[in-house]
Amino acid sequence: MTRTSAFGTPSRRAVLAGAAASAGLASVKPAWAQGDQPSLRDLAAARGLLFGSVAGMAPPGRLGGSLQDPAYQALLIADCGGLVAENEMKWAALRPDAERFDFDRMDQIAAFATEHDMALRGHTLLWHHPQWFPRWLTDYDYGARPAAEGERLLTEHIRGVTARYPQVVSFDVVNETVDAGTGALRETSLSRAMGQEVLDVAFHTAREAAPQARLCYNDYMSWEAGHEAHRAGVLRLLEGFRKRGVPVDALGVQSHIGSGNTDDSVGFDTAQEREWRVFLDEVVGMGFDLEITEFDVHDKNLPLDFEVRDRAVADLAERYLDLMLDYPQTRTVMLWGLADHYSWLQGLWPRADGAAKRPTPWDAAFKPKPLRAAIERSLTRAKPR
Repeated sequence: MTRTSAFGTPSRRAVLAGAAASAGLASVKPAWAQGDQPSLRDLAAARGLLFGSVAGMAPPGRLGGSLQDPAYQALLIADCGGLVAENEMKWAALRPDAERFDFDRMDQIAAFATEHDMALRGHTLLWHHPQWFPRWLTDYDYGARPAAEGERLLTEHIRGVTARYPQVVSFDVVNETVDAGTGALRETSLSRAMGQEVLDVAFHTAREAAPQARLCYNDYMSWEAGHEAHRAGVLRLLEGFRKRGVPVDALGVQSHIGSGNTDDSVGFDTAQEREWRVFLDEVVGMGFDLEITEFDVHDKNLPLDFEVRDRAVADLAERYLDLMLDYPQTRTVMLWGLADHYSWLQGLWPRADGAAKRPTPWDAAFKPKPLRAAIERSLTRAKPR
């Protein structure tokens, strides 16, 4: 563990650990990639896009432990130009208490990215949702001057993380502060101490500390029925940022699409697609870029048959990606998992038949599925930006 005063770049031990974890993999490609098939990384880069995926450093064999698996590492190296930590940069992982940082696991992810020439995304500097605050932060005593103490704590955290990882190209500075049901801003111990200025302070501090990085507000609003208030709340938030001169560069569109989260639908109908374009048009009309930050396709309510299910997942993904990449402001496509058995969706919203889910481009045997081909086609069609 590292005390708050030691914000330097990752230690030599961490860099060596990352290199050792991937030793010999730089020249290894999965069997399916040994031919002339272009990498998704290269297809995206040729069009001015960053393509990559999430990985985690949980213990081997767990959902969040994908980077501990050499086969998963090989997929990352073969197809990804960007890497983002699943949980390791969140407050709950980095901050065991108010006095200390624990950078060990995040250092290993950063070292892997450096070793394999991958751009590093930062997720997240402030997950402004009370459910995901560490307990100590929820119960924190802000003292007689709560606004000042809240600002001290927040700016210390952001400056510490950005100084530790100066190579980050894009930060989700604030994550999920808009309540999906009401469109209102969420309340946390920090906002009770500072007011909603907490959001502005986060972005201003990030810009000062990481002037080279793109700064994003990240959220999971979608086109689905029931998300109208969420979309409206995000637009109000972005409009307020612009009016107040808050340095926000992009909207992170998480893109957890599919079936099973809020309704039984899978895909767009014409009205839904139209409403989604109206939303995106307003976002880019205010001068924001777009980043697809956490893409996967939930298949909870699709048929059990693998062939049918995989085709439906691929069809929806291709249509969605074509729409998103039609906007030249879309600069990034990050997947929230490459292989099915490491997807966070395996642990939530179980299928009625009890079957494992298939929300990513590769199955549990690391064989490519139609979703990978769909992503390749969408990237191939995308215009340069």
